[in-house]
Amino acid sequence: MLKVLYITDQIYLHGGGERVLTNKANYLIENNLAEVYIVTSEQKQNTPCYPISSKVIFEDLEIDYNRSVSYFKWINFKKIPKHFFKLRKAIHSIQPDVIITLSTQFDFYFLPFIKKSIPKIKEYHSSRYFNNKKRESNTSSIRSFVYKLNDYIEGEYDALAILTQDEKQYYRSNNTVVIPNALTTYPDVQSTYTNKCVISAGRIAPVKQFDKLINTWSLVAEVLPDWVLHIYGGGEVSEINYLQELIDSKNLDRQVKLCGSTNDLETKMLNSDLYVMSSQTECFPMVLLEAMSCGLAVVSFDCPHGPRNIITDNVDGVLTENENEALLAKAIISIIKAPDALKKKGNMARESVKRFNADYVMHQWIELFNSLIAEK
Repeated sequence: MLKVLYITDQIYLHGGGERVLTNKANYLIENNLAEVYIVTSEQKQNTPCYPISSKVIFEDLEIDYNRSVSYFKWINFKKIPKHFFKLRKAIHSIQPDVIITLSTQFDFYFLPFIKKSIPKIKEYHSSRYFNNKKRESNTSSIRSFVYKLNDYIEGEYDALAILTQDEKQYYRSNNTVVIPNALTTYPDVQSTYTNKCVISAGRIAPVKQFDKLINTWSLVAEVLPDWVLHIYGGGEVSEINYLQELIDSKNLDRQVKLCGSTNDLETKMLNSDLYVMSSQTECFPMVLLEAMSCGLAVVSFDCPHGPRNIITDNVDGVLTENENEALLAKAIISIIKAPDALKKKGNMARESVKRFNADYVMHQWIELFNSLIAEK
């Protein structure tokens, strides 16, 4: 049986990467495909945020970087030797057949050079669209050096696992492999479309642009005052306060609710009628798969690059011009005011999302593991 090691910073905060890692670990164990180890750098004795198999073997290195400042500040930089030696010791102890890292910490730079006989995969969950724009306009020699260093390090990994074909253009090495996220749950029931509730979810952060969604809802509420918008997710207190102040300033306190984090998003979706996404950028958002499996059509900004790889416009959802709040509002109003179309698109969403079933996606991962092991 394969021995698989995942490396990440933590799995106690709600997020797409944490959800995907948990799903994969559970699948490998439940199907007797691998022993799974998860090594973290700052779990801080917290319980994993998503249900995970008791057979997963955890180890926390207790590096505890200060996440409120740059990793290159001295308070974090001085922890590199400790991180290196503790991670190397953990790898030598576990002796995995393959290592997959989700980390964006300093171990990204030194992991390829620890026990080089073990295949190593760097897994990416975010889009490089805006990062690439910054790189194209860069005039700093220091920043140019960092870009080239990152390119070199990425080339030292045996594979870079990315989520969509669109993202391949942003990588300089020829070791990219495209594997989408998997849908690992599929409810027996679906939305009844009788709740007059629209849902959105994600960490409360600027990239999710929930402020634009609230602005959009002020237009929706003028036409559909009896419909509500529920936003699920946690984040920095300052961001949450900013959104609440925006809701209050627009007198939307009865129509828009910040619901906080939930461990049962599926039930919240089943009690909703439509999913809306207003992100600045996405790569391959798990939350869309989950919403569609509940029979929810999706209305989303056509942001780079995720939604268009999941939603088929005007079939199982609607894609609108990116950043255009007026058009997003118009699409929401249009689909809500046509209940037959809402149900039809919801039914199509539930059917089309099956193409990302776990058996199909995890088969690709197992094939990748075996091919890299064979090459070594």
